[in-house]
Amino acid sequence: MEERSGFGYFLLGLGIGVAAGILWAPRSGEETRQLLADKAGEGADYLRYRAQDGTEYLKNRTDDLKNTASELYDKGRTHVARHKENIAAAVDAGKHAYREALADVKSAATAATSAVRDQSDSI
Repeated sequence: MEERSGFGYFLLGLGIGVAAGILWAPRSGEETRQLLADKAGEGADYLRYRAQDGTEYLKNRTDDLKNTASELYDKGRTHVARHKENIAAAVDAGKHAYREALADVKSAATAATSAVRDQSDSI
């Protein structure tokens, strides 16, 4: 915000200086016109410099933001891959536990069926 107000003061000072120079010019008309052209050129050079400086600043900030976004993307990808592996391992462990429980139930059912047959044969 300070740069904007500073730039406004610069333009105000430039205008006042030009007006004062014209009113109290100790030079001839040709010299005064040349002086005004020189000062206007200096002002234009200053504005070009500030615009170029701003453009470079924006390019640097854009590059910084791209790098930060790239780093965040890579971190997110790593994080998701790690959790994907954990979930896959948990699913595999659940499948294994289910198969073991199913096998236990089948063996218990077979044992119970055998016990019932043995009991009915003895009657």
